[in-house]
Formats: sequence, C-alpha cells, structure tokens
Amino acid sequence: MSFKRYLSIYAALWKNSVVREMAFKTNFLLWIGVELLWFSLQLAFIAVIYQHTDRIGTWTKWQVVMLMGASHFIQQLFTALFLTNCVQLSDYIRTGRLDFLLLLPINTRFLISFRHVDLGGFVNAASALAVMAYAGWELQLAPTVAQVTGFFLLSLCGLLIHYSLMLTLACASFWTVRAQGMVWGYYNLFQIARLPDAAFQGFFKVFFTFALPMLLVSNVPVKLLVARLEQPLEMGLLLVMSLLCFAASELVWRFSVRHYTSASS
Repeated sequence: MSFKRYLSIYAALWKNSVVREMAFKTNFLLWIGVELLWFSLQLAFIAVIYQHTDRIGTWTKWQVVMLMGASHFIQQLFTALFLTNCVQLSDYIRTGRLDFLLLLPINTRFLISFRHVDLGGFVNAASALAVMAYAGWELQLAPTVAQVTGFFLLSLCGLLIHYSLMLTLACASFWTVRAQGMVWGYYNLFQIARLPDAAFQGFFKVFFTFALPMLLVSNVPVKLLVARLEQPLEMGLLLVMSLLCFAASELVWRFSVRHYTSASS
C-alpha cells in the first residue's frame, strides 16, 4: 500500500513537471539544443585527439566514443531526475519552505529528491544511446541480452552514486545556507567519468575510484558491453560503492535534518 501511495505521488509530480515544461516550450527546446551542441563538441574533441593517436591507453576511438555516450546517458538521467532537486535544497532552507515540507505526511527526502523532473534530460539521454548504438556498429559489437541488461543495471548504480554524492554536498546548506558552489562544482566533475580509466595512474586513479568513484560510473558499464572487463570484480565494486554512497548520504541527511532549527530560529 505504501509503495502504491508513493507511486501515485510520483505520478502527480511528473504531471506537474510536464505542465510546467509545456508552459515554456521555447525554453524546453532551447535547453535540449544547448545540451546536444555541448555533446557534439565533446565528440568533436575526441575526433581531433584520434587524428594524432590510435589509442588512449588501451582504448580505441570508438570505444571512447561509446564511453562518452554512456557517461552522457547517465549524466542526463541524473539531470532529468535529480539535479534541479539537489540544487534547490539550499533555497528551501533559506526561504523556510523546508519547514512546510517536513510537516507533510510523506518522507521528506523522497519529496525533495523527486519533486521536479527535467523532461529535456530524457531526450538528451536518448541521443546518447543513439551515439552508443552507432559506436557499437562501428566496433561490430553484438551484445547479448545479458550484457545489455547488465549495462542498464550498472548505469543505475552509477546514477545512484551521482545522486548520493550530490545530495550529501547539498546538505551543507543546513549550515552554510548556500551550497550551490559545491553542488555545481561536483557536477563539473562529471566530465571525469567521460575519460578512460587507463588515462589515470597512481593517486588520482585510487582517489577517483574509491573516494569519488567517477571512474567506475561509466567505465564499468561500457567495459561490460565491449567485453573489456579484465576483472569481473569491477562490477561488484561499482555495486558496493553505490550502496556505500547511498548509505553515507542517508546518514548525512538524517544528521542534517536532526540539527535543522528552521528558518525562523
């Protein structure tokens, strides 16, 4: 019963988001165009690099294109589902709207995390899948159903990592009031997920694998598709890191709410 209740609430939030987006159709289309242009420039950058080399580490051109497509796919899903919500947390605290949300008979984290949906992100995520499909055709891949299913499940793990880490940073708003700088700073780190893990060595590889697991987010799902998983344990590591990040974000969220004194205090 509780699951059905939350599902109906989420459906209502989707409906409100659709109405809001359709009220500003030009802005909706322009934002999609800007994201597509940015993605195209990233792909053009890779094309320029591979005019001067055959490989980055052990990654060929079309493998890197597929990696960029996977990273963009996960990033755009995050943008569609969570980005606006994480950014707005500081506004809820500063204006006192969080007081009202805490009084509602619903899990506050659920409401804050899913209140707004950016529909344009789904369009851009579809374009990323199209690029991945073309890269797979160039690589002459024929992934099995298990590989494709595994890719999407691992992508969800990467999405969970992004969401958990950004919400954790957004919780700094409970003490600093404004934490958009940290939130957007983390969003810029998404670009690291577009790079092959072979490009990193030593401290940076360890840091972006275990402290901020950016190198796991899209590298592991793509390695599964192109049969590059040298150690299948990488899939388990991505799963474990996603669960650890989510658990840590829940602890930080509960600690923050427990010490929240409301905007009127």
